[in-house]
Amino acid sequence: MIHEQSYHFHVIRRALDLIDGAEGTLSLQDLSAAMEMSPAHFQRLFSAWVGVSPKRYQQYLQLGHAKALLADRFTTLDAAQLSGLSGTGRLHDLFLRWDAMSPGEYARQGDGLVIRYGTYDSPFGPALVMATDKGICGIGFTSETSDAEAMADLTGRWPLARFEPDGGSLEPMVAAAFGESGETALHLIGAPFQIKVWEALLQVRSGHVTTYSEIASAIGHPKAVRAVGTAVGRNPISYLIPCHRALRKSGGLGGYHWGIPVKRAILAWEAAREDAGVLRQ
Repeated sequence: MIHEQSYHFHVIRRALDLIDGAEGTLSLQDLSAAMEMSPAHFQRLFSAWVGVSPKRYQQYLQLGHAKALLADRFTTLDAAQLSGLSGTGRLHDLFLRWDAMSPGEYARQGDGLVIRYGTYDSPFGPALVMATDKGICGIGFTSETSDAEAMADLTGRWPLARFEPDGGSLEPMVAAAFGESGETALHLIGAPFQIKVWEALLQVRSGHVTTYSEIASAIGHPKAVRAVGTAVGRNPISYLIPCHRALRKSGGLGGYHWGIPVKRAILAWEAAREDAGVLRQ
């Protein structure tokens, strides 16, 4: 089952790459031929993973989609709700569970931590995944950068940790995370301010968005919009801590650590699945 999921990730990733790089809309026949599948088989696989047909999905990638999300699916974050999230938290029907590292532990720069890592397929391109014994602590997408750059980026955040190849042991965790099947444990490793920002992001449900200024107000620092933007950009656990759901007030996508094409693809994926009613987050 895990290998089948990995194969499906690979097919969907290739299809999304083709769609994202095309100048116009690709037909079902063109896409299925590129995947070396029959149109009916590819349509079923794509719709099962994304929630809508390839034709419908391509409409979500059009320019202006971010502005439409901000107008129709803006999330107001409740400061009172966020105030009780420090430390261990649970949300989204237990799909995600997380533990936050204490400030003292963070100050030790990962000293004493063993972090396993491996590269896996995801619907948004190859993903470098890292985990401690408490859960996933890092996900970096490498389609817009090199594997070496992503590795240097994530390992540089915890320079005193010991990093070990996972030998495939993270595969069930990765399949659960991207396939949204079962509980996924996260280990938030960051400074206290960063963790507050990341916890706020965890409250923004899939298919919806918020703004940097809304996050700043929710965590009690309404004037710290730039600092919030920096903390969003330093989020080490891409996709699961949804920094891609933070937009500018203008409706612009803003930045994204792993490349704007990846951010646009994730937002389109989530909006399509939300409209199709297949998301649990």
